[in-house]
Amino acid sequence: MRPGGFGPGPGGPGHGPGHGPRGGFQKPKDLRGTLGRLMRYLGRYKALLALVVVLLVVSSACNVGGSYLLKPLINDYILPGDFPGLARELCLMALIYITGAVCSYAYARIMVHVSQNTVAKIREDLFDKMQRLPLRYFDTHTHGELMSRYTNDIDTVSEALNNSFASLISCSLTFLGIIAMMIVLSPILTAITFAMLAVMLLVVKVVGSRSRRYFAAQQKAIGEVNGYIEEMIEGQKVIKVFNHEEAAKEGFRRRNEAYRRAGTLAQIFAGIMPPAMGNLSHVNYAVTCCVGAILAIRSGDLGGLAAFLQYTKQVSQPLNQISQQVNTILSAVAGAERIFEVMETEPEADNGKVKLVRVTEDRSGHLTEADFDTGAWAWKKPDGTLVSVRGDVRFDHVVFGYDPRKTVLHDVSLFAKPGQKIAFVGSTGAGKTTITNLINRFYEIQSGTITYDGIDVRDIEKDSLRRSLGVVLQDTHLFTGTVADNIRYGRLEATDEEVEAAARLAGADTFIRHLPHGYQTVLSGDGGNLSQGERQLLNIARAACANPPVLILDEATSSIDTRTEKLIEKGMDRLMAGRTVFVIAHRLSTVRNAKAIMVLEQGRIIERGDHDDLIQQHGRYYQLYTGQAELD
Repeated sequence: MRPGGFGPGPGGPGHGPGHGPRGGFQKPKDLRGTLGRLMRYLGRYKALLALVVVLLVVSSACNVGGSYLLKPLINDYILPGDFPGLARELCLMALIYITGAVCSYAYARIMVHVSQNTVAKIREDLFDKMQRLPLRYFDTHTHGELMSRYTNDIDTVSEALNNSFASLISCSLTFLGIIAMMIVLSPILTAITFAMLAVMLLVVKVVGSRSRRYFAAQQKAIGEVNGYIEEMIEGQKVIKVFNHEEAAKEGFRRRNEAYRRAGTLAQIFAGIMPPAMGNLSHVNYAVTCCVGAILAIRSGDLGGLAAFLQYTKQVSQPLNQISQQVNTILSAVAGAERIFEVMETEPEADNGKVKLVRVTEDRSGHLTEADFDTGAWAWKKPDGTLVSVRGDVRFDHVVFGYDPRKTVLHDVSLFAKPGQKIAFVGSTGAGKTTITNLINRFYEIQSGTITYDGIDVRDIEKDSLRRSLGVVLQDTHLFTGTVADNIRYGRLEATDEEVEAAARLAGADTFIRHLPHGYQTVLSGDGGNLSQGERQLLNIARAACANPPVLILDEATSSIDTRTEKLIEKGMDRLMAGRTVFVIAHRLSTVRNAKAIMVLEQGRIIERGDHDDLIQQHGRYYQLYTGQAELD
């Protein structure tokens, strides 16, 4: 046996059990491209990463070199009985291992810093991008699907950056160092070890492929279970109303059983791997001991045999850890790929050049842009021309479909003069809400034009356009925060006095003052501690706080009882005074005073006129109104 040596104790510093995913991995579609984007995020920390590489090399060298000292320790000091030399050699070995441990700790701490800052930046970029995506994107992706980007996918990226990338490099260096030292110590014993490693790799391939398949089935099953649980929790009231508890439990039992079967098979094959690899390692060690003992007797190199056996015990550990880290990294890359898919989605297009500005008017009626946040609103064109915001909205032969192959609005033409109240009535799905969505440019029309004060809405910056519109939706959404904060969401710079004035205008002031802390009462869970009517009143107050020239009321009073509706009617009238108002309502009594009522069916305006005109026509509106009157 030739001179040589190798290796740390089992595992070595920083080489504990792998941090791979609990089940298999999803192979990324574009490994190189996704890794390239991740590297660009990591590129901000080039100096720290260079230091990490140096520390990794030193750590691996210490782990590999420390074991080599077993050869001179036994041959030169233990067998001859040189105890002073043995003490010096043991001190040197301790120093090497301490150096390796310090380097492992240092690179682990640095990688935690780098990874957490990188993940924070990715999370920030993802959230920023989602704010710029069109509403159509959120219509075609579930909330759970989008939330998984912030939870599962970013967690896998964080785990890989924290541990797996550095561990993969460290294990690879350690494995290469072990192999090199084994060849130096004994080519014959190394060949035996290689043969056993080939068997281990075959076991990993066969068992691992099945394990990944069953883990994929497990992930699919747990997704169905979680989705079902979420749906059932949200629908508990409906379940109890219709006595559907048993059916709900049966549905859960089926999904839970499918999850159990998939999880059992996945864990069986995952559990086979450690004992199989461990036993093969023991077999390899026993064979190496027998053959190595014969060679050591012939050469007298007992220290070399001890060092080689130490390497033999450890040679499979880096392979196990590499396989686990590869799984984690591939899973992280697949997660990063899903994150980057969102980031690569085309943002909401906005080619508008006309801006909304504050202006003052001199005695001659000339408009001048104001430097303060008060005064009248005006449109500022690219050439500097100022046009007063009046609220003149017109549709001219508009054709639109959410899917271009399926038209929702057919050749719609209408106009709303400044200060007019325009109402839309008709059956569900007739296109009422779609019209208001087009005013906001949440979607782009296929043909025709929509103008606002004579300006094509496509020429107006979307932020400016939407700032000039106040919207009260049928489905209210309140944010976690105080009542005042939720009202102020309509205009963030509003003072407390303006917030309270908006609440009084909407008729919300009375109930707010009866809350435990009045306007400072903290709401949570989308205002779950308020009634539906109270939540809608806050929604109306929010629009009043925005003080827009154009108001859109989408079933704004649908959640308010008749008594409450009467109480806020005057406040709503004050809110709508001087503004162009679009109203969508099922309660036809709320639109009687509209300047014009549009009756829609299947995306077409089939009747138009004021209340008296439509009643005299005895058409669709007459049928709807008399039907409601009978119900009343």
